[in-house]
Parts: sequence; structure tokens; C-alpha cells
Amino acid sequence: MLTKEKLVKEFQKTPSKYWKVGMFEDEGFTRKQCPKCKKFFWSISKTTCGDTSCEDYGFIANSITKKRFGYIEMWKEFEKFFGKNKHHSMPRYPVVSRWRPDLFFTIASIQDFQRLDASGLTFEYPSDKLVVPQVCLRFPDIPNVGVTGKHHTSFIMAGQHAFGYPKTGYWKDRCIELNFEFLNGAMGIKKDELTYVEDLWAMPDMSAFGPCVETFSRGLELVNSVFMQFSSVNGKKIELPIKVVDVGWGLERLTWFSQGVPTSYDATFGKVADHLKKLVNYDETLFFKYASFAGSLNIDEIKDLRTARGLIAKKIGVDEKLLERKVAPLQAIYSIADHTKTLLYAISDGGLPSNVGGGYNLRVILRRALSFIDEMDLNIKLPEVCAMHAEFLQALDPKLTENLKDVEKIIDFETDRFVSSRSKASKIVEVIVDQKVDIDEDKMVKLYESQGVTPEMIKTQAEQRGVVIKIPENFYETLSKKHMGRKDDEKKFKYDLSKLKPTKQLYYDGIKNFTAKILKIFEGSHIVLDKTGFYPTSGGQIHDIGKLNGFDVVKVEKYNNVIVHTVNGKYRGSKAVKGEIDWDRREQLMKNHTATHVVNAAARIVLGNHVNQAGAEKTVDKARLDITHYKSLSDDEINKIEGVANKIVADKVRLNRMVMTRTEAERAYGSMIYQGGAVPSTNIRIVEIPGYDVEACGGTHCESTADVKAIKILKTERIQDGLVRLEFAAGSKAWDDLKKKEELLKKSAEVFNVTAEQLPSTAQRFFDEWKDRDKVIEKLKSELAFLKAENLRGKIRDNKLYHILPYNRDQLVEVAEAMATEQPKLLVVLAGVNGEIVGKRGAQNDENVGDIVSEICKKCGGSGGGSLSFAQGRGELAKIRSVFAEMGF
Repeated sequence: MLTKEKLVKEFQKTPSKYWKVGMFEDEGFTRKQCPKCKKFFWSISKTTCGDTSCEDYGFIANSITKKRFGYIEMWKEFEKFFGKNKHHSMPRYPVVSRWRPDLFFTIASIQDFQRLDASGLTFEYPSDKLVVPQVCLRFPDIPNVGVTGKHHTSFIMAGQHAFGYPKTGYWKDRCIELNFEFLNGAMGIKKDELTYVEDLWAMPDMSAFGPCVETFSRGLELVNSVFMQFSSVNGKKIELPIKVVDVGWGLERLTWFSQGVPTSYDATFGKVADHLKKLVNYDETLFFKYASFAGSLNIDEIKDLRTARGLIAKKIGVDEKLLERKVAPLQAIYSIADHTKTLLYAISDGGLPSNVGGGYNLRVILRRALSFIDEMDLNIKLPEVCAMHAEFLQALDPKLTENLKDVEKIIDFETDRFVSSRSKASKIVEVIVDQKVDIDEDKMVKLYESQGVTPEMIKTQAEQRGVVIKIPENFYETLSKKHMGRKDDEKKFKYDLSKLKPTKQLYYDGIKNFTAKILKIFEGSHIVLDKTGFYPTSGGQIHDIGKLNGFDVVKVEKYNNVIVHTVNGKYRGSKAVKGEIDWDRREQLMKNHTATHVVNAAARIVLGNHVNQAGAEKTVDKARLDITHYKSLSDDEINKIEGVANKIVADKVRLNRMVMTRTEAERAYGSMIYQGGAVPSTNIRIVEIPGYDVEACGGTHCESTADVKAIKILKTERIQDGLVRLEFAAGSKAWDDLKKKEELLKKSAEVFNVTAEQLPSTAQRFFDEWKDRDKVIEKLKSELAFLKAENLRGKIRDNKLYHILPYNRDQLVEVAEAMATEQPKLLVVLAGVNGEIVGKRGAQNDENVGDIVSEICKKCGGSGGGSLSFAQGRGELAKIRSVFAEMGF
């Protein structure tokens, strides 16, 4: 089995074959081995490799470039140089990676040109030589942000790419020649200041790998040149027929290196950094000294950050505690500046903070920024910082300014949630500190995930009570890694279909009947035809039904390019078949599917550009659309969405449906076409409602929005954090719903013996009377709970009570809270006759109620959990009785 370590050893046996290029010889570079890290490198006079771990920053307050470049100016210089060298300059791709279903975010510029097909990873590119200012998001770097001076959660990778060598593009010699010409010529770095370090790059699965050359100067890596040359097949190294040059230039680092300021944040955040530094006590002289050594503080590479910082304090002759006090506020504001920039890009491109998927990482950095503001008592409003970033970056990315209103609404909403969590944190930490509970990394992760309590909240609350709590340095990296994968949802058939030809698709042609030939029958009822007019379940649209030679077709599924029809009973008959589609059903499905596109467009118009389709289902009676949105919809928003949707219907917009190459479609419409997910095909079907919506979609649709007739939103609900579901009906099904509601209104008016117009005021009067009665009932329930608590006193053993009551969940909670309030050392777990379980502890009890209830529920065939002091769940009543009996109750 090939590994990176084995390959490096193999390549080092003949290094000139893999790393030596003509420029090295032409300019007088020789190969050496670093005495510190033992890596091999090429230089003129340097004695170490130049990596940060082997050399402190030597460019701070000592710029060696021909001028100091601004951030945007640096990109313009880069673009101009490579333009002269016949590279096509491209706009950036979004940071939300809709074209790669296995990744949430864009993490490297090469990702812009990678696509996943049935055969695996492929490349699609508009030019064989190009550059792109790609914004990349990387969350494993969170703990290093603000600490090393060079790490960011979002940064611009100035991507330099060449594709197709040897037919097109270029290879190692030309690549490193361009590298040298830019650094030495355009930037003016003397050649004896450069080192080129030998290394190897590889995909995790070894599907592509090759040598790479990292370029350093004065302790800072400026660029990494990767040469995708080989692949691993059956454990053997084979040469790739088409090779790719993948060069990642760090725009932040190039700018920082040219300016010689203390950190890359000072160089690349413009007036944002200047504004935030005014809010803290910035000791410029001290920080310049400290910054020269900060590169060694990479948390991935050192065991103890505090010890490492102590060594720096000795080197610069400063008291360690004083250094900590001076540096901590700066690290906080740099982190705030970095995190807001990342949020600005992510939300502008359709990302949302949430507790699932990639949104989890956005919420992590948002709450981390808010925690720093709290901890340092800073007067900072995150939307205002986002606005400053957008203004500074406008020349490079004007779209950021256009989306500021959406960004502000979303961040304000998340901030309110954070404030609520902070209040909760105060109570939780109070219990933890008072009971002297040890808080390790696992417990911190659990508190964050279950309660939204950040480590900074815990630390601040604990310090107010005189308790010191250390936050693990890799805490946010641990969180980030847990939420970065995507699941493989590929559908598989239980029989081998690989030898069958792809089924010719007739369902886009509007045919109601067709003839075809049977290619294969599985188990007598699963039939594969050479062609079909039956639409298979796909893209959220349910399959067609109808008949094949008189047999009822009850299910149609597509597996890769083969379509399988399931009929009722065992098929007996000719291999030549006649297919008949249930056309009335198909027409209704077409209306509901077209309505889904219309509602998606309407939701984006009403709610903002952050709205994207996250899932959809189109059945005969109704359709549903899941959209990305940060909160539940108000009645006003629902009415507006429905109104805009029906205006699009009334406008009689004719749909455009066309098959395009994936490259052409992306160039014409961007990655927003992947509303329903990435399409694993080089040719994709585009459905456009001009002026409103355009998507890659394989469903069946109406000719015009007018054919939809009408759209009625039936209900909406927030199905999970960051996702809202809309259910709606189109055409006659929409009218059916309106008729039902009219009939319901009529019957309701009859019940109250009033007219329909008088119904609202009558209902309000009854509601007010009901509320007054409900208050009396709640008071009686509370008194009953205390009485029941008194009756249960005699059943308590060793400050514990496990008991079954003929109550519902709310009543169980009332009794449990009453008992825990009255007896602070008590742990009480109550179960109801429907299998509901509630657990509560008193203020002086230190047991973990969440874990206890969770364990009981598991034993009883259910699930449950909660916080340290309160939990709930469900199980089977018979098993609950048994478990309580085993405990002696």
C-alpha cells in the first residue's frame, strides 16, 4: 500500500527526477538539507529551509520587496503579471461549494475546477492556463487565528493553474520559472532570500499525488506549487495521462511580507484592523518584537501554548504575565476581524450559521467572536465590522456590499440567541463551579452542542467565582472536524445492472404512450426496457404510474442510467411492450414541480439572497420545499411569498428547458444552478423561469407558469436549525384547499351562530375567556403538583425517587420540579402511563440527570437526554416498570 511517507523516501532516492528544475541551475540554486527539520531544499546561500519552525520571521519591520503592496493592489499586480504570461483571469467561485457534494465549503482554488462524476473526480476548466482570486474557508485553523499572525478562517488563495500537460498547459520547469520571475521580478525579492523546499502532495485516497515545491523567505511560506503527476492503482504508482499544475499563492502572506507589519491581519484587513486596534491598549513597540516570534505558536505543532509564549517573553525581555495581558486583547480583535470577514463571505454566498453541517462551523466562529467581545468588554457590533470589510473589499468583490442587509439580519438574530445562551451559561456554570465538577474537553463539547454554551462563557463565569478553567487549545478544531463531512446518498439496486445499456428517456417529449423492448426482468416484476416514457422517482419528484402490456406499473426507479419498472404481480407476456402513462397524474406532478421552482424564487425575493433549496418533494396532492432560512416564517412573510408566487404564475412566463455542457451552464448561470444538489454528469438539463429562477433539474415541468393556474401554501414549519419547510399545492389541488377552508369557515361560523364576518371577533372573545380559565387551571395544577409531591415523600430512598404516575408529560414536569425545589438534595425520575420520562435534580444534587435519563430510555427501548439538571425522554412502559423495580422502586 502506497503512503505519503513511503513515496517521499522513494522520491528522495532520485530527487533531480522529481524536484530539480532548470531555473535552479540557471540562477545558482543548490540542493541542501536543513539541519533542524532534515528537509531538503534549494537555495543560493541559506543554511536552513526557511520554514517558520526553523527560522523566525525576518521580514517584520524589515520589508525586502521593491514596494509595500496593499491587499487589493497585490492581487492586481499578480493578475497583471500572469496576464502578460498568457493566463486567463477568472472571477472567484462561491465559498459555499454547491458543485462538490462531498464538501460544504471551498477550501482551495483547484476545487473550482473539480467535479464528481460516476467515474470519480474529473477536471473542467475554461482555459488551460488561468489564475483566480479564490476565497477559501478552513475551520481547522480556528485555534491558530489571532495567535500565529498568519492563520485565517477565510483567505484568498491566488490560484495559478495549468491543465492538460503535455498537450496543453505547462509543467514543472515553466511553473517554477514563473514563480521566480514573479517573486524576484514583480515583487523585487532578491534571489538569495528565497528557498525552495522539496515535499510531496497527495489526495487522502492517493487517487492523485506528486511532488510539490514550497517557497519560503525569511520564515514565511509564500506559495506552494503542486504537480499532480501520479495515481495509485492496486497499490502501484502509475503516471497520469493528463497532468495538472496546482499553485496556491497566499495573497494575505504576499501582502504581509511586502509590508513588514506585525501580522497578516494588519496588512489585509485595511481600516477594519485600524479601527479595532483603537479599542484596545495597543503597545506597538512590544507587539513588533513579539510578532517576529509568533509564527512558532502553531497549535498543531506545539504541545503547550503557554510555555511557548513564555519562551518568547524571555527572548524579548518582557514579563510573561505582562506579555499575556498585552497580547490577549489583540489576538481577540484579530479573531473578531477574521471571523466577521468569513461570515460576510459565507452568508453572502448562501451559507447560514446553524447546528448542522457546514453551518455549524459558521455558528462556532460567530459565537467565538461574540465571546471575545464579552470577555474583553469591547464595544463592537459585528454587522458594523462586516460593513467595514465589505467597503474595503468592494473593488475586489462588489457583491459583498449588496448583501449587507441580509448579513446584518442574520447576525443580529444569531446574536440574540447567543445572549440567551449566555444567560443559560451563567446558571449552568454556577452549578458546575459550586459542585466542583471537573470540566474536560468532552464536557465542554457537550455543553456547546447541547446548550450552546461556549468555552469562553464558562471561563468568564468561572473566573467571576474565583475558579480558573483552561480552554483546550484545539477545542474549536475538534468541533470543526466533527461537522465537515457529507453523507453519500447514492441509491443502489440489489441486482447487477452494469451490463445493461442506458435506458433511453422519452419522458421529456410529452408522450402519453410508447412502445419498447424488454432487456431484463428481475424476480418477475422488476423490468428494464430499452426506452421508457415513465418518469422515475428523482430529484424529489415521485415516479409515474400506468401500464405495461396491461400490467399496473407501481414503481419506477433510476440507478445510474438504467431505469427499473416494478409491476404488480409476475410479468408474463411478450418482450415487446406498450407503455401507457397515467397522464392526469403526470400533469398534476408537472404543476407541483413547476410550482416548486416558482415558490423557491418567491421565497428568495421575499426573504433574501441567502435562501437556497435544501430539499424538495413533489407528490400528486402537494409539494414541499425546504429552504435555508434562519428562523420560522411569520404570517406576513408566508402571505408575501404566496403573493409573489401567484404573480409569477399570472405573468405567464414561458419556461426554457435545455441540455448544456456543465461548463457552459456554470459559465452562463453560476453555481446557483445546483439548487437541488450537484449533478454527476458532463451534460446537464437546465430549467429556467427567465428573470426569476434557473436550476439544473431533471424533473418534468409545465410549458409556462400559467399552466400552474394557482399556488396555495398549505403550511410552513422550521424543521431544523437553518431550514424551513413550505408545503403547497398547485392547480386544481390549490383550489381544493381553498374550498376546504371556505367550508371550514362556514361551519365554524355556524357553531358560534354568527356570520363569517363576525367570526374573528367572536373567536377572540372566546379565546380571552379561555385564557382566563387556563390561568386558574394552571394555578390548580401547580397546587396539585405540590400535594402530589407531599404524598410521594415517603417513597424517597437515599435522596432518590423513581416512580410511575398516571400523568402526561407537563404534569410530570410540574411534580418533578415541585419535589426538586422542596428537597434540594433529591434526584427524581418520573414516568407517565404513555411512556414519557422526566428527570429533575435539586440544587444540591450533583448527579448528571441528562446521562441518567438517557441510559434509562435506552434500556426501555426509547431515547432521551438533556442537561445536567433536567432531562426528558420516552420508553416502553413495561420496561420502565422493570428498570424502576431493579432500582428498588
